[in-house]
Amino acid sequence: QVQVVESGGGLVQPGGSLRRSCAASGSISEIYTMGWYRQAPGTQRELVATITSGGSTNYADSAQGRFTISRDNAKNTVYLQMNSLKPEDTAVYYCYARIRRYVARNDYWGLGTQVTVSS
Repeated sequence: QVQVVESGGGLVQPGGSLRRSCAASGSISEIYTMGWYRQAPGTQRELVATITSGGSTNYADSAQGRFTISRDNAKNTVYLQMNSLKPEDTAVYYCYARIRRYVARNDYWGLGTQVTVSS
């Protein structure tokens, strides 16, 4: 079994910062891309940022310059530092990992954690 567990999140004022983390555990042979997606009420889940095992990153335009994704491969953990938060960043944030267990490669998702940006 594989688990992807998020931590962090909560309520923050506009202009504030939050740091999220997400750890993968279980019978893992290799982790490829890890990242974060988000979903606001009434919208589809959208990309926030991803990072490969080699450290290459990809950001949504809305996150570019404000959010930073990083990764600790030894800990199977991905981080998302969110700065200059705006009310439109309010959403449920989901951690994502593409993981190989033995010969099977699958996508795994965390349960999601609410981030609310409000004064």
